Amino acid sequence: MSRPVVALDFETANERRDSACAVGLAWIAGGAVVRRESRLIRPRDLRFSPGNIRVHGILPADVRHAPEFPDAMAEFLPDLASGLILAHNAPFDLGVLRASLAAYGLSVPPLASLCTVQVARRVFPDPAGCGLGKVAGRLGIRFAHHDAGEDAYACAQIALAAARERGAADIVGLAQMLGLPIAPRTGEPEGTRRPLAREAARTAPALRFGVRGRTGKRYEVTAESRPAGLSLRCTCAAGRYAIRCRHVTALVDGDVTDLLTENHDDVVVLGRLLSAKG
Repeated sequence: MSRPVVALDFETANERRDSACAVGLAWIAGGAVVRRESRLIRPRDLRFSPGNIRVHGILPADVRHAPEFPDAMAEFLPDLASGLILAHNAPFDLGVLRASLAAYGLSVPPLASLCTVQVARRVFPDPAGCGLGKVAGRLGIRFAHHDAGEDAYACAQIALAAARERGAADIVGLAQMLGLPIAPRTGEPEGTRRPLAREAARTAPALRFGVRGRTGKRYEVTAESRPAGLSLRCTCAAGRYAIRCRHVTALVDGDVTDLLTENHDDVVVLGRLLSAKG
């Protein structure tokens, strides 16, 4: 029997990766979405950031009586652990999964994943970018953005559209055709960081990211070491005036939608370093 292929999307209550407040999943088999599920999740800390609420519209009252992560995810974890996980901006959603498992003292299995942002960049490139809404709009996929179940569905449909476009027999075959690795990787969830000595060689100013602006212009985000700690500066207009811009915010959130450089691992390193500050 072939392993499950499951598109996954999380919404979070705040900046912490272990603050999942909703999950959506969509299973693929035989070239189609065959199952869809979504659940609200009660974070252990009912602290919701206004910015997160503006994105997904979920309020503390909505999840107050919802199951916590282990109960909400219990029926889905076997498929996620044994299958191939699709996610649009996989470093974020896999980070939420790993951090949440670790927060509850659950084992973090090796997880095989495929990022549909990277798939879209290779199969459906466009100067406007490859955010979920943009790619779905170009492909005629109708969905309600920032609803976890709807986002997972759109992610699955993007993968299926790419497979059809390239003539791949299945999603695994698509990844192979595109040269995208899907080998299981355990990774390191937030809250289980190794000593930062190993990262010393990659700290500022070594961490640099090329990002796409709204008009398609390229900007550079650089990590800088200062007496107060690690900070990020961007070459965009806001960044030149030391204002925290949306490009910096996206990288801090683990969002690689507009990342032009391929250093996704450095985004993970950046998140660890920033978390270590607090």
